[in-house]
Amino acid sequence: MLDVFFTIDVEIWCDGWTDIDRKFPEAYRKYILGPTSRGDYGLPFQLQMLADHGVLGTCFVEPLFSTRFGPQPLADIVGLIQDQGQDVQLHMHTEWVDESIKPLIADTSTKRQHLFHYTLEEQTELIRAGAAMLAEAGASGIEAFRAGSFGFNLDTLRALATNGIRFDSSYNATMFGPASGVRPGEQLIEPVECENVVEYPMTVFTDGLGSPRHTQLTSCSFGELESLLWQSLEAGRKSFVILSHNFELLNPGKTAPDPVVIARLEKLCRFFERHRDSFRTCGFKDLAPHIVDTQPAPLRTSFMKTGRRILEQAYRRKYS
Repeated sequence: MLDVFFTIDVEIWCDGWTDIDRKFPEAYRKYILGPTSRGDYGLPFQLQMLADHGVLGTCFVEPLFSTRFGPQPLADIVGLIQDQGQDVQLHMHTEWVDESIKPLIADTSTKRQHLFHYTLEEQTELIRAGAAMLAEAGASGIEAFRAGSFGFNLDTLRALATNGIRFDSSYNATMFGPASGVRPGEQLIEPVECENVVEYPMTVFTDGLGSPRHTQLTSCSFGELESLLWQSLEAGRKSFVILSHNFELLNPGKTAPDPVVIARLEKLCRFFERHRDSFRTCGFKDLAPHIVDTQPAPLRTSFMKTGRRILEQAYRRKYS
């Protein structure tokens, strides 16, 4: 049995940092609800598809925006997720820190994009504040964290441990993971314990062109994901972490549904529904972790499956 974590990073952007108070209501509608002329394809649609197939996901919810726009939108998001029986955990984009009406930390003089730009003390304060915001919004049992844009470091794990958060899923070997200071000299593929926190890395693979990639709904064909899942099961791996976002079923302009990505998600949900005896979709609440001693090599996919993805992506760019 392979533990599969279908993770959704839930976040809102105002498409820039000017005039954000005026832009926010429309940004909320666009990024969370996803209205189009053909229906709504945002977070509620995605959650409903997971529920229809009995797939448990983890929603890493970004709460810092609420320090500028008030607590109700965050409470609405948490309610949407928990009403569908899905897992709510903590996500943070520190670009919001200097936009807060009330300072979250002492130094808010500049915009710092990544969490690793903050000291251990600052990270500890920010994580404490973010977890409290989610709790006040109605989330129960915050046990896991993911840094915005995977921009974390070793201090992040120390700050999580101080705040009693047991799991992290910020390590991405295709981005900042190798430079994070977590288990230097190794490329993390499977769960490890570090600084009293269990790290669940993003699943990464080498595609048919020899390029490293992480498993993301918008970046992998269903054929690639299916092949990688079976490879992981057959190799006796312990976890498989997939990334999505609340707006990934929309085109880049957030004006229309993306039929290619919607079809991928539906195929993936049906796959998990058919193969419950082999793949367990799970969240981080009350999770008994499977920690490994030796890291395996990254998975690989064939040129044919990668070629199919390239054709799909070309179609999406032209018609979505």
